[in-house]
Amino acid sequence: MNREPHPFVLTLLQWFRENGRQLPWRDTSDPYAIWLSEIILQQTQVKQGWAYWERFMQQWPAVERLAAASEDEVLRLWQGLGYYSRARNLHFAAKQIVALGGFPTTIEGLRSLKGVGDYTAAAIGSIAFGLPVAVVDGNVYRVLSRYFGISTPINTTEGKKEFALLAQELVSGLSGKSGCPGDSGNSGNSGIYNQAIMDFGALQCTPAAPRCADCPLQESCVALREGRVGELPVKLKTLKVKERHLTYVYIRCQGYTAIHRRPAGDIWQGLYEPLMMEDGQLSIINHPLSINNGPSSIDKHCQLLRQNVKHVLTHRVLYADFYLFDTDERPVLPSDYFWIKEAELDQFALPRLVEKLLALLP
Repeated sequence: MNREPHPFVLTLLQWFRENGRQLPWRDTSDPYAIWLSEIILQQTQVKQGWAYWERFMQQWPAVERLAAASEDEVLRLWQGLGYYSRARNLHFAAKQIVALGGFPTTIEGLRSLKGVGDYTAAAIGSIAFGLPVAVVDGNVYRVLSRYFGISTPINTTEGKKEFALLAQELVSGLSGKSGCPGDSGNSGNSGIYNQAIMDFGALQCTPAAPRCADCPLQESCVALREGRVGELPVKLKTLKVKERHLTYVYIRCQGYTAIHRRPAGDIWQGLYEPLMMEDGQLSIINHPLSINNGPSSIDKHCQLLRQNVKHVLTHRVLYADFYLFDTDERPVLPSDYFWIKEAELDQFALPRLVEKLLALLP
């Protein structure tokens, strides 16, 4: 016998009917469109990701088209979104899906796709296929921890288990009833609820300055009643941020410049950049710019355009110096560098930091 949905769920669904965001990937049950939106929004705000989703859907309207594209084409269209491993995983997973003959329709099958973890599998499975599984991410942690007054740290094994069980229990209560007036049956109910709690966390129960005064859950919210809204959710501080200092030299030689593709095993894998030096690890071969000649050689032969440009990543803070080297003779570079026309530079996918630096070129 089906249980009645929790009052929290019923209130959330009613709020969603009245306040939910109108997003283009919500107007379809196409798993490709939904999967694409979830990958883009993994570490990107909706207002930025929306335009990228539309570009991808226009360029590759079906997963078969995306799978047939080159990695460079995918990275180029992704440029500016950051966390480029998402784009590489997206491309790889598209090939997996084509090889499978279509999208997996089970949580286990969805998890087998490159770049699809528990949250993304739950989102795709519940929204596209109506699977009764709950999503759990930052928004969900925040909403549940505040409403139920849970102080277990969300980044501990105990906390992850506790929140996952609670989230799934709330979804399970939807079996056979959506809780929304006019809805019947269980088709898509978990998907509706998952979208509701995500929107509620993004619009109502926000990290800073949550709208408690007009919150439909205010009478039963434990955190509000106990004055703990600003304290929840609890997260242990474990992240160590590393600083890196980079030196970029843009070589301009009779309308050409030299770039290379960043290798695997570091940030910006597969993206392109001009000559880069870090902690003496790279030199220009047989040329006065060689850092083997000492740091002053760069200052002597190059024009400094900007110093200590700060760029923040999740686990790193980068500081970059940017130089222009204008020469009539091509220096001999390491073998992975190649020459292109300056006018063709925008055909290559570049890290956002490099884009910012190139904007400084005279």
